[in-house]
Amino acid sequence: MKIKKGDTVEVIAGDDRGSRGTVHRVLPKEKRLVVSGVNMIKKHQRRTGDVRTQVGIIEREAPIAVSNVALVCPRCSKPSRVGYRIMEDGSKVRVCKSCDETID
Repeated sequence: MKIKKGDTVEVIAGDDRGSRGTVHRVLPKEKRLVVSGVNMIKKHQRRTGDVRTQVGIIEREAPIAVSNVALVCPRCSKPSRVGYRIMEDGSKVRVCKSCDETID
């Protein structure tokens, strides 16, 4: 996947279009991400025995499809597509397609 945990992304499709957040978790098998403050859902949680769990209506982030987000370039601060480049030392780095700057 071209997006990793800790990246800043912008939602480009759906109800939360235009909002930005950092990636908390990446689910590569489902091709989905959990982004902070995006795709909020309400979960009705009931008490389960004597275990100390949060009870009531809990708001949390649900996974969002990778195709609905774009990585925000740290240099140009715009959502952009991501490419790869092989450096002279043989390492593979991500590259912003709009400003041609390395991301990591």
